[in-house]
Amino acid sequence: MSISLAIVFPVVLLLLLLVVQAALWWYDRQVALTAAREGVDAGRVQGNATDEVKNEAAQRQARDFLDRQGVRSYLVRTDGSTPETIRVTVELTPPLLIPGLSAPSIRQYAEAPRERFVPPVVTR
Repeated sequence: MSISLAIVFPVVLLLLLLVVQAALWWYDRQVALTAAREGVDAGRVQGNATDEVKNEAAQRQARDFLDRQGVRSYLVRTDGSTPETIRVTVELTPPLLIPGLSAPSIRQYAEAPRERFVPPVVTR
């Protein structure tokens, strides 16, 4: 009985760790997507600021969200943004529970149209 337990127990433990690792990967994917959305929301409504100021606000908001969530290694970019749309890309590496494996990075992005405030036209 003890020999079969010694063979089966590591396999069961590995399967349990794989389930927990999948849950962590899914959670980090959701965190990356939420950070990208937070950045887009912050970057699209900055009044009449320049696009560079709006991009920096978007990156700052996404970084603040990731820091509050305790993410250690991440990269936030606004590559692909145009004067009409803002795009925030978040890339992070999830922690690994199983030693000896390398984690694939998770990349999520969000984009939305930039808001432009125009004074109303006065006609007489």
